[in-house]
Amino acid sequence: MQVIEGGVTAAKGFEAAAAAAGIKYQDRTDMALIYSTKPCKVAGTFTTNRVKAAPVKWDREIVEKQLKSQAVVVNSGIANACTGAEGMAYCAQTAEETAKVLGVEAESVLVASTGVIGMQLPMEKITKGISQLAKERKSDLTSGTQAAQAIMTTDTKKKEAAVTVEIGDTLVTIGGMAKGSGMIHPNMCTMLAFITTDARISKKALQAALSTDVEDTYNMISVDGDTSTNDTVLLLANGMAGNEKIRYGTREYEAFKEALHYVNESLAKEMAGDGEGATALFEAKIIGADTKAQAKTLAKSIVCSNLTKAAIAGHDANWGRILCAMGYSGAEFDPEKVDLYFESEAGRLQIIENGTALDYSEEKAAEILSQPKVTVIADIKEGDVEAAAWGCDLTHEYITINADYRS
Repeated sequence: MQVIEGGVTAAKGFEAAAAAAGIKYQDRTDMALIYSTKPCKVAGTFTTNRVKAAPVKWDREIVEKQLKSQAVVVNSGIANACTGAEGMAYCAQTAEETAKVLGVEAESVLVASTGVIGMQLPMEKITKGISQLAKERKSDLTSGTQAAQAIMTTDTKKKEAAVTVEIGDTLVTIGGMAKGSGMIHPNMCTMLAFITTDARISKKALQAALSTDVEDTYNMISVDGDTSTNDTVLLLANGMAGNEKIRYGTREYEAFKEALHYVNESLAKEMAGDGEGATALFEAKIIGADTKAQAKTLAKSIVCSNLTKAAIAGHDANWGRILCAMGYSGAEFDPEKVDLYFESEAGRLQIIENGTALDYSEEKAAEILSQPKVTVIADIKEGDVEAAAWGCDLTHEYITINADYRS
């Protein structure tokens, strides 16, 4: 596997575009298109929130019916959630307008929205945006980047990743883009992510690879504990690499899944580190666990702890909050066996041994916790299994952003 530059246009046959439709933002692009020159098999995972946005319902039906897809239209600014029958009708209208300008079937158009809940889409602006997207779509990397920028809301940076991998004797590419900054909490995949690949792969293998991988990537991030109504990950495969078809359970499937994992984990970590108001990516790594479930539960509990996140923001080695979060996670472990470390570019420092504080330097701890990526490592000494979760620090700016988000 090799990491390459790019995002959704890195794979063969995929084009993208961005447009400024003026849906909510008046000074930036707010619509994006992903288009494949050939129909794609599509896999998807969606929010587990009982309140599901109209685009989630629309896309889930396409995925479940195993229909082939050729385009994805995304808007930012308005989520099209809690919008009733009118919101569902707007999904259909968006698909029909896109189908008309691209010359494809409406059933092959996936839609996604992100932004304020409860507002209806301004369809006149959406329609004009679709027309502009269709005219400007290109396969170059810049167009992919512009699409990634267009789907941002409170994000401060675009999120892209791409890799190539050898499948047999054929080079296959996987690329993706995502958005997510607030209303982020592990429960399927709390954000929007769109992954494209030119791999030739069975529908079963495509969906299995995505469904299993979100458990270790998007499901392991948290910013604020709120699971969105619009969470969607879509994986489109057009087969244009020309490799021998990848089938579930084969060595080729494992190679594809490993490459997909890199893209998904990269995007997940970018979202966690770009949490609203955040100054640091906060990673919790559990080692020495007996089971994967135990390790994941403990790691997620740490990154979801507001007290721990606030301590990271203050560069305060308040390790008691970490042990406390592990203790209420529901996972069994012996607190008197835990070794705890802080790690960053500034170094590595052991804080506790067998559940008891060591005579460590507070100054060195503060230096380590002042870096843009901070890792806490907890060794629970029960086995050889490990897991990681990702979040961010909690700052005053998070409240500032969300206190006036609708305005």
